[in-house]
Amino acid sequence: MSNEHDKAITYASYLKVDELLSLQQPLSDGPEHDERLFITIHQVYELWFAQILHELAALQPALEAGDTHRSLALLGRVRTIMKTCVAQIDVLETMTPLQFQSFRSRLSSASGFQSAQFRELEAVLGRRDHAGADAKEGSGMKMAEHLVPGSPARVRVEAAMGRPSVWDSALRYCHVRGHAMPADVLDRDVSVAWEAREDVQDVLLNLHRHDPESALVCEALVDLDEGLGEWRYRHVKMVERTLGRRAGSGGSSGVGYLISTLFNPFFPDLWAMRSAI
Repeated sequence: MSNEHDKAITYASYLKVDELLSLQQPLSDGPEHDERLFITIHQVYELWFAQILHELAALQPALEAGDTHRSLALLGRVRTIMKTCVAQIDVLETMTPLQFQSFRSRLSSASGFQSAQFRELEAVLGRRDHAGADAKEGSGMKMAEHLVPGSPARVRVEAAMGRPSVWDSALRYCHVRGHAMPADVLDRDVSVAWEAREDVQDVLLNLHRHDPESALVCEALVDLDEGLGEWRYRHVKMVERTLGRRAGSGGSSGVGYLISTLFNPFFPDLWAMRSAI
């Protein structure tokens, strides 16, 4: 028999619908019609980023345990979420440059660079500040420096840069599945950016030739990497379509920096090994 608490649960109360619909608060005078769309799209992105981080937190132990079925399910879900993120750009592009300019000044110093969850996502996948010039943004700032020092958001990003990345977990997956990785790969300093290695690519090539199940996981990782690249490309073109080559919000270099991120895969060895097949 249901208790009183169960009876009180409704669709609206379970999903916090009233609270959710109170969060779209335009700042422009009027307000401008299109500002609500801009806010909604970016709030939905943050919800998807949170979900992706949730899925990746489950993916890493599954990989390290050599659990192929679980890993494939989680990677498939993340890839599907990424497709949804890409599709949202179609909606955002229904807003013309003039419509965006009608409220852009209200953004002040706010910038997508300040999305702590996207920065955390990059760190979880393997991006590190320690990569030198390649890790710098067009504004000359590193990935965590757009976040308030000591803030919970910055602490999360910095903590993620100090933990094994998804790629580190993928390397352990291969090792557990019987494809021995070099000892220094498994014991490496995970706070340092990964650099592609031919000896790792040799292991991956052998895996693809002799272990079809493990190869499926590797290909799902490529799908994820490709999905992020697709999102970056569509994002670049959307920004260029809206702002041209002007500086971005918050002092960033805008399109120039975004273009520089297009061909920096998170899992470079999985791409490089294809040349030897």
